[in-house]
Amino acid sequence: MARVGFIGLGNMGGGMAANLAKNGHDVRAFDLSEEALAKAKAAGCLPVASAAEAADGAEAIVTMLPAGKHVEQVYTESLFGSASPSAILIDCSTIDVATAKRVAEAAAAKGLTAVDAPVSGGIAAANAGTLTFMVGGSAEAFARAEPFLSNMGKAVIHAGISGAGQAAKICNNMILGATMVATCEAFVLAEKLGLDAQAFYDIASVSSGQSWSITSYCPIRGVGPQSPADNDYQGGFAAALMLKDLRLAMEAAEQSGTQTPMGAKARELYEAFADAGHGGQDFSGIIRTLGQRT
Repeated sequence: MARVGFIGLGNMGGGMAANLAKNGHDVRAFDLSEEALAKAKAAGCLPVASAAEAADGAEAIVTMLPAGKHVEQVYTESLFGSASPSAILIDCSTIDVATAKRVAEAAAAKGLTAVDAPVSGGIAAANAGTLTFMVGGSAEAFARAEPFLSNMGKAVIHAGISGAGQAAKICNNMILGATMVATCEAFVLAEKLGLDAQAFYDIASVSSGQSWSITSYCPIRGVGPQSPADNDYQGGFAAALMLKDLRLAMEAAEQSGTQTPMGAKARELYEAFADAGHGGQDFSGIIRTLGQRT
């Protein structure tokens, strides 16, 4: 197996690094949090003192960071001076398309190969190794990154050139954010019309209104497969992260001259939800703002 540098051991990165170690890789892990480093060590990773040390001698370097500015900083200040030309750089953060392209171009100028590989699936999937990766980069870069991504996920899809992975992620989550709001509205309306939530689920889950938000992530407690609604909307995919993705989508829409009225409304609703102090709750918890009794 390979030596892998892993930088960013938060809620998602911690589980991802653990799965690389579980699959036999020599994982050198770095994070600013001592608690995160301790968890990584318990999961079989070797904690190191810096991002540069994590990158040194690695065949693959994975970053999972909060925003584009953090990715660009780590690449510029640490990876470009420490990564081997034979290493594949894999950024799994969700960032803006422009920064993803700029980082890939800067890496190429240094003789390095990079891909953007944002994820879908949330914390549970990160821990279980069942994430979906959407990858931007050349065919050769994708082929080099794919074995490592497969150790952390169930699906690894080449989306296209550099930045295409980020484009796919924000477009996918724009659908998810808007669909969840519509799903919540429908369940609230059904309740007010006297329709039992389970009966409505049984109908909608096999009818034209069916969506992932209904069949896999129902926002009603006790209805459908287990979801954050069954845990008082704790865990899952935080509303603050959904808002981040919707903001990235709206930024991209503005830059590309694309009309996205449903995406814009979803962003507005999640901004209000987060501003009310609910950013740490699962995004399906937005149903509470619509008056649903759960």
